[in-house]
Amino acid sequence: MQTLRDNLSSVFGFSDFRPGQSEVAEAVFNGENTLAIMPTGGGKSLCFQLPAICRDGVTVVISPLIALMRDQVRALREAGVEAGALTSQNTDEETDEVFDALREGRLKLLYLAPERLASGAAQNMLLRSNCTMIAVDEAHCVSQWGHDFRPDYLRIGELRKKLDVPLAAFTATADEETRAEIVTRLFDGEAPKTFLHGFDRPNLHLAFCAKDQPRQQILDFASARKGQSGIVYCGTRKKTESLAKALNDAGHVACHYHGGMEADDRRIVERRFQREDGLVVAATVAFGMGIDKPDVRWVAHADLPKSIEAYYQEIGRGGRDGAPAETLTLYGSDDIRFRRTQIDEGLAPAERRMADHGRLNALLGLAESLACRRVKLLGYFGEAAEPCGNCDLCQTPPETFDGTLAVRKALSAILRTGEYFGAGHLIEILLGKTTDKIEHHGHEKLPTFGVGKEYTRQQWQGIFRQMMGHDLVRPDRERFGALRMTEAARPLLRDEATIELRKDSIRKSTTRRPAVKTLVSEDDAPLLSALKAKRRGLAESANVPAYIIFNDKTLIEMAETRPMNLDQMAQVSGVGAKKLDSYGAEFLEVIAGERPAQMHPIRRSMAGKTSGELFDRLSQIHLTLQRGVDGIDKPLSCSQSTLRNIAERRPGSIGALASVPGMDMARAERFGDAFLETISQD
Repeated sequence: MQTLRDNLSSVFGFSDFRPGQSEVAEAVFNGENTLAIMPTGGGKSLCFQLPAICRDGVTVVISPLIALMRDQVRALREAGVEAGALTSQNTDEETDEVFDALREGRLKLLYLAPERLASGAAQNMLLRSNCTMIAVDEAHCVSQWGHDFRPDYLRIGELRKKLDVPLAAFTATADEETRAEIVTRLFDGEAPKTFLHGFDRPNLHLAFCAKDQPRQQILDFASARKGQSGIVYCGTRKKTESLAKALNDAGHVACHYHGGMEADDRRIVERRFQREDGLVVAATVAFGMGIDKPDVRWVAHADLPKSIEAYYQEIGRGGRDGAPAETLTLYGSDDIRFRRTQIDEGLAPAERRMADHGRLNALLGLAESLACRRVKLLGYFGEAAEPCGNCDLCQTPPETFDGTLAVRKALSAILRTGEYFGAGHLIEILLGKTTDKIEHHGHEKLPTFGVGKEYTRQQWQGIFRQMMGHDLVRPDRERFGALRMTEAARPLLRDEATIELRKDSIRKSTTRRPAVKTLVSEDDAPLLSALKAKRRGLAESANVPAYIIFNDKTLIEMAETRPMNLDQMAQVSGVGAKKLDSYGAEFLEVIAGERPAQMHPIRRSMAGKTSGELFDRLSQIHLTLQRGVDGIDKPLSCSQSTLRNIAERRPGSIGALASVPGMDMARAERFGDAFLETISQD
């Protein structure tokens, strides 16, 4: 594991693996067929990139979106790794460069879109290219009934057999059914070494809120986080455009994104989002897997997602750098009705529709939860958890009331009207309102007419929404959305069960802006802003996204620890050897107010290592003894490279010292005792 750890530090600038990464990376490095389900932002990419650097040959990475591939290639090159992508957006020069690197055996990672596998020429190229491993990103795309199905992912299993190489598959969203499908389609049914690492993203703050002037709710949420990068997911293309306009009118820098836009316009938005700090994008889920921006600080849903897996993946766009990020999901009765109808009118077989209703039920249960949302969310994925203290319900526990009688009255109204009416008409009956429609059907004569006057119309709307959330009633598409009772409601109707409802959901809400979670303390905020400005300038000059230079989490650590030299800068997470060489002095100048003294390249390569400190002491001794103890002997010196070898090898005897490259017995006799003494003290 030493090789992996060495490169983890020197290439990527990390002192240790994140939880779960080490064993996955080791399995991939050892050439085992591997399936890893890890949370979004949990460092999946590192688990195949790091082994690829350490293994012989080329690792082919199948990835779903061009933007994602190009960003990862940029980041790898910035870290000093030979990587390339063959995509439809390549220039001729880029493509030639990839083929040259392949031909010369320099390339370590080759990114390909799954659609390219349809070409026989591509497969023949891989057969000739010393491909020794396949890595599949977003492996859930192989699931035919999943929300991100890509037909060309079905070709990957055949490619694995043709190349006869190990395959490592990675995803963040795979329930048990999807995992089984991945094993069947990618591994030909042969069980790979499987890692199911926690789905928990503790840096994400989870919050849901019933819709009440939803546009204003989104604007207030965004305003409390002004200047931070965010995504607002919308249910329709039209809403992305109107909400982006509202955000711009409110003083934000915002744009919209959906699948109906021209390809060039979509690419412009993607490029802006990757490179601009503080941009907000109002988007449909088309703005999905290609988003690899690590410093998205908030994600809001203006409409309810389609399933709990979709919700989990979409909020996972936030906080991929591990720094705090916030989420807000709005939902209402119309959302629930729309999602139910969408499932019922789909082309999937009956058993699949039932499973999709179950997934939606899980999301609605999360929305209407009475206790910690994280416990509920992780429970869906089979994980036990303690209350997190970092969700809206932990921070402000909801008031509840016994809603059994209210629900029973509503169910009675549904049954007595033949399950042929929607919530609006049923509420009029419960409130005892005489309308033409009620008189036409004779519903003013029902025993339930007027039995619900203790609640207002808005409160009844909240009760019906919670009933849909608990899957007690569902809209019937064959009856134009009329509510029908489910089996889950019968025990309540028969007085065999009770139900608690949330009081805040039936009370007129008072809109208030949530408190902003700042990334750093007030004292460190000006320095963080200055570091971001430096990053932005360097990124614009290099024509790359800002996070390619350093991500937010790295800048936050710089602002908090304030390194004053290259050794201290090298200790900052995310500062690898190449980035230290490229940018270390620039950022130190911002922090310290002056550029650090020039450092010899050999010493700079040792920055942050204990051997670097030993090298400094050896250099001082070497300078003192060049003409002997008395300063009168014939000059004798060691090269910087020799001193580095001594600092790294730490010989324990004169003989061992003399055998270090660049040393001999004369030099060992001149410097040996002093060198060995300082080595022993280290």
